[in-house]
Amino acid sequence: MERGLTARRAAFALAAAAAVLAMGTVGFHRILHESWLESFYRAVVTSSLTGLDTVPNDRGGLILSMVLIVGGVTIFAFAGAAVVEAIARGVFTGSWSERRRRRAIENLRDHTIICGYGRVGRRIAEEFRRARAPFVVLDVAAEAAEAAGDAGDLFVQGDATEDDDLRAAGLEWAKALIAALDSDADNLYIVLSARAARPDLTLVARASDDDAEKKLKLAGADRVVMPYRAAGRVIAGLVLRPQVAAFLNTATSTDGSDLRFEQIEVPKACSVIGRSIHDIDVHRRTGASIVAVAKKGRKFHTRPAPETVLEEGDVLIGVGTSDEIRALEDLFAPSDNGR
Repeated sequence: MERGLTARRAAFALAAAAAVLAMGTVGFHRILHESWLESFYRAVVTSSLTGLDTVPNDRGGLILSMVLIVGGVTIFAFAGAAVVEAIARGVFTGSWSERRRRRAIENLRDHTIICGYGRVGRRIAEEFRRARAPFVVLDVAAEAAEAAGDAGDLFVQGDATEDDDLRAAGLEWAKALIAALDSDADNLYIVLSARAARPDLTLVARASDDDAEKKLKLAGADRVVMPYRAAGRVIAGLVLRPQVAAFLNTATSTDGSDLRFEQIEVPKACSVIGRSIHDIDVHRRTGASIVAVAKKGRKFHTRPAPETVLEEGDVLIGVGTSDEIRALEDLFAPSDNGR
């Protein structure tokens, strides 16, 4: 609407200027009996406020000159205001917004970089927004930039296969990177580049088939997801085990469901280190339950035994309501007094 308003103002100013020139040309031609060219020249010189070549001897010519001067002042003032407004909106505001966007990306810490803002990337971003987790989108397409702007997502327009563009998205300070482009080759290149730059970075990649999955894992991806396989599994589950599928959908949703799954890493200086799950009495103290434990560098063990001793770096999967999960996170928070 603002762009349309500015365009209408510019059109109105041009139309008013043309009308003033036409009136002045006709008026001078009839009053002073000058040629059309001389009359047009006099109208231009008078209305543009550059002065007069000669002062009209005729009283009507003097009156017309004053009218043109007033009209010229009004038109130039109106046009000048429109130009200043357009510059303020298009240049100053745009530059300020761009600086603010860059500053926000530079200040990000422990965020996730989503490479690719197609159908899969937009769905990923939607889930991150619901979870209120920090992220930045990296995509080369102009339509992706427009869509990210409409959604209010932080966006870097660039090629995710280029190291400079990855750095612009905050690769140095990121917690994770998701390669969600349609091309397996591009995702493979992104994983290789990101792993070389950040060996500690969590990398999740999209793959279209089993062969791409193997190569992505060899390149350093921690997790590889095949959307078509996942969709097929979900669809089959809805038919074969509908209640189980409904439960899992509720439990893994980020849209405010009552039940939540959360992963918690046992930090250094945590008071529970060296104690068993039974000794901690998690369920009584928090209401949540620990359904899986992964020892450092190992696979998850579901239904961990009560005598399982927790150590620094262990990853727990807890399930419970939002309040119970918060209590569980507080229980495993670092202790100021150490163990």
